Amino acid sequence: MLRASIDLGTNTCLMLLAEVESGQIKKVSGDYARIIRLGEGVDKTGSLQPEAIERTFECLSEYYKIISEAGILSGDVVCVATSHARDASNGEAFFDKVEEKFGLRFRVLSGKDEARLSFIGSLLPGMDPSHYAVLDVGGGSTEFVTAEADRSVDLGSVRFTERYLKSDPVTDEEFVECLDKIDNKLEELAGWRSSIPADMQMLAVAGTATTLATWHLEQETFNAAEVERVHLSKGNLQQMVEDLKSMTVAERREQVGIEPKRADVLLAGAMIMWRTMEKLRFPICSISSRGLRYGVLMDLGFTI
Repeated sequence: MLRASIDLGTNTCLMLLAEVESGQIKKVSGDYARIIRLGEGVDKTGSLQPEAIERTFECLSEYYKIISEAGILSGDVVCVATSHARDASNGEAFFDKVEEKFGLRFRVLSGKDEARLSFIGSLLPGMDPSHYAVLDVGGGSTEFVTAEADRSVDLGSVRFTERYLKSDPVTDEEFVECLDKIDNKLEELAGWRSSIPADMQMLAVAGTATTLATWHLEQETFNAAEVERVHLSKGNLQQMVEDLKSMTVAERREQVGIEPKRADVLLAGAMIMWRTMEKLRFPICSISSRGLRYGVLMDLGFTI
């Protein structure tokens, strides 16, 4: 049957339309992504900002039209929200308004549920779940997940850009401070890393990872099949970080493969990926274009 899911994150709003059978995605009918930056300013103010709310309503209005034309009822769409919603004081009022306007009922995921469902949805066909650790760098938090153990850390591309990378271009002092804060956060993962096999392979998902892959490939048009064949080394990531640091945001927007609306937070996201590989000892990083929006449709035990 044709089903739909919406993943409303700190930075992006994603929607998947797919035929699902026995917990497996059989055919993707539509896969949509919009950068809406709903979490803009939440780390500083504790609440969702009016401009961010307006951008999100515009996106959801577009998505509502698509699912209606596909014959899917609003009440049958699995809608989930992540880090920004857990942090915002006015999050509940926002989601009440969304339900009133579109009939879309959002479930705010715990970090643990977000990690589990992202893991389920991220694995590519043929991947053995026991061999992979999924890294999901979000705008507000980052999930570290295996089949047996997971962690969610308040370490995100939007959150750390707003906190530490305020100049354009970034100053050396800002860069060093941000790097130090990332490394400090990653120290919390020492127990998680020691609990999994040393040869566990890293699989990165979400917009930071796919954007770095498209930039690496110099893709003018996104091609998921090519992106999912990319393997990035620690050296690749370090070089990307150094290159991004030397550019202004405007210069990043001109790079082939970089989504212009992600250019301002991509450095922080790349730093998180690079330091994760370095501090947690992952030599190679594979890329998945899938993720949470897949997982909530595949998990038969997950309810709307």
